[in-house]
Amino acid sequence: MNENSYRPTRRQVLLAGSAALGAAALGTTGPAYAGTNRVREPFQLGIASGDPLPDGVVLWTRLAPEPLTEDGFGGMPDQIVPVQWQVATDERFSDVVAEGTEQAVRASAHSVHAEVTGLRSGAEYFYRFRAGDQLSPIGRTKTAPAPGAKLDKFSFAFASCQNYPAGHYTAYQHMAEEDLDLVAFLGDYIYEGGDPGAIGRPHVPAHEIMDLADYRTRLGQYKSDEFLQAAHAAFPWAVVFDDHEVENNWAGDLSQPDSEPDQDPAVFRERRAQAFQAYYEHMPLRRAQRPSGPDIRIHRRLTFGDLVDVHLLDTRQYRDDQEVPPEQVDDPERTILGAEQRKWLLDNLAGRTARWNVLAQQVFFSQRDFTSGDADSFSDDAWDNYPAERNLVRDRLAGVSNPVVITGDVHANYAADIKADFERADSATVGVELVGTSIASGGNGTDQNPGDAVQLQENPHIKFVNRQRGYVRNTITHDAWKADFRVVDQVTTPGAGLSDRATFTIRAGRPGLVEG
Repeated sequence: MNENSYRPTRRQVLLAGSAALGAAALGTTGPAYAGTNRVREPFQLGIASGDPLPDGVVLWTRLAPEPLTEDGFGGMPDQIVPVQWQVATDERFSDVVAEGTEQAVRASAHSVHAEVTGLRSGAEYFYRFRAGDQLSPIGRTKTAPAPGAKLDKFSFAFASCQNYPAGHYTAYQHMAEEDLDLVAFLGDYIYEGGDPGAIGRPHVPAHEIMDLADYRTRLGQYKSDEFLQAAHAAFPWAVVFDDHEVENNWAGDLSQPDSEPDQDPAVFRERRAQAFQAYYEHMPLRRAQRPSGPDIRIHRRLTFGDLVDVHLLDTRQYRDDQEVPPEQVDDPERTILGAEQRKWLLDNLAGRTARWNVLAQQVFFSQRDFTSGDADSFSDDAWDNYPAERNLVRDRLAGVSNPVVITGDVHANYAADIKADFERADSATVGVELVGTSIASGGNGTDQNPGDAVQLQENPHIKFVNRQRGYVRNTITHDAWKADFRVVDQVTTPGAGLSDRATFTIRAGRPGLVEG
């Protein structure tokens, strides 16, 4: 069968009748493990792929027939379960090109990370799993083009901030129908608090999560959403975390100032270790990103032919305390990246790069003054609180081909020119920052808040603000980058429509935003 003869919609890919394809296609139909216990519809959390390379991707699933059990083990027994996987060129699996078996174990919450190699570069594939006689849904993924390969177009979306009780994931319902090469998720995949729930689906467990079982259950709850599963099944993802995957506003080894249980850095590091373990267990990440206790290397680089380099950053794990006296903010030693990551980034940007260079990261990069007149005020959670390092990175970006910073965190859409000197509106534009709104956090949102007029006046490099929910779709060619800010009408009831609130274009070799 020609793989191009039939192309299912993204939704059809997820909902394809896997069982009808026949369990025999993946070998014997015996039980997945010895004893009387059998896998009972174990793929409740869906499937995913991530971090595409020219010769392969990582495939993910987790066996969890009862994802919300208090012990965090998802209803699975304490037994090793062989999980088979297949990769094919067609959704009917008539041309299987790679297959293997991973051992799902209790210590990793029966999660599976299969690093597939030997695939063709820049090619579309379909994949699935099997445990016992149970087949998973079918996913679609795509490898990266070969290094330096001439690439005509690259399309991706980025998203962040998906507070489960705050709203429905309608944006993912629409995203899953797009034609994308990648989804970049920029942080706040879960929220750690005990929000009661505005739309009738409160957090499980109901309290603030602190230990491994709680983090696993919370992640299981979020990943049970059908539209999030659909978006994961439709495209490979590249993920980074922000603060809420652990705790609001944490910085390095420091808990947030008003958090009582884990003020001791040693206690907080233990909490962080458990949060990172659960995070890894639920994400399509490679073994290189597997945490070691409270430490995880999440910063990495993905390259897509000669067209796009994506530097995924970590602005949380190595940052200095954000709660400092005003006179210390300009300290040239203050860091949001940490010395090792900063050197890694600056070295990458000083070497050979693709035509478009992306910094995929969490918090607002450009200067953002909230107060009108001569006085000023800035967010202490953003790069404004680390201005010396921000300016160092900005100055390096000025010498790089077509730099674009993509950002999450603030539950609002922004588009901004990155200035050589943010204090001078007439200074050179050296790059662009695109900030994406939330998927659901903050509820329905509005077009703009009253304070947004002040931001636009005080920060002339900021060209656009919007506070509805959605994602940013990006279409990149050799000559231009087109960013569509796609928003839904509301998230408190399901089924909202999708529209493009704004579109901006960036012309290659001419830094700055052009509306339309």
